[in-house]
Amino acid sequence: MKVYTKNEEETKDLAKRIARLLKPNMTLLLEGQLGAGKTTFTKGVAEELGIKRIIKSPTYTLIKEYTDGKLPLYHMDLYRMEDMEEEDLGLEEYFYGEGVTLVEWGSFMAEDLPKEHLKVLIKVNSETGEREITLDAQGKEYQAILERLSHE
Repeated sequence: MKVYTKNEEETKDLAKRIARLLKPNMTLLLEGQLGAGKTTFTKGVAEELGIKRIIKSPTYTLIKEYTDGKLPLYHMDLYRMEDMEEEDLGLEEYFYGEGVTLVEWGSFMAEDLPKEHLKVLIKVNSETGEREITLDAQGKEYQAILERLSHE
């Protein structure tokens, strides 16, 4: 499924629509070049979950936990993991816990991620600033999310 957004607000609105359909143990993989809008997308999810804290990319901390919303939100950034030796980071505790996990740059550790997930690929048109957001569902629960979105 492809969705086009013209600005940050529209990107956040799409994220909010998706967040309304999320349940505990769900994982979203966010991909796109630097500055594409992965953290903006995460801000939309957080707002819909009722999280009041400021959302920042966890580039230097790996994982940020936001537990003050309807569901806990675990925001991971695996960008710095690209060249690291394989380590047991305990990520499965997040993926199979009580919250929702958003993973930026998950492709760097694809073998450690849940097989069922929603991949969100964000591409930016450098001339217009418009985003092309491709949503790819792996698993029945995630396919149901895309079906619901397509009917809205």
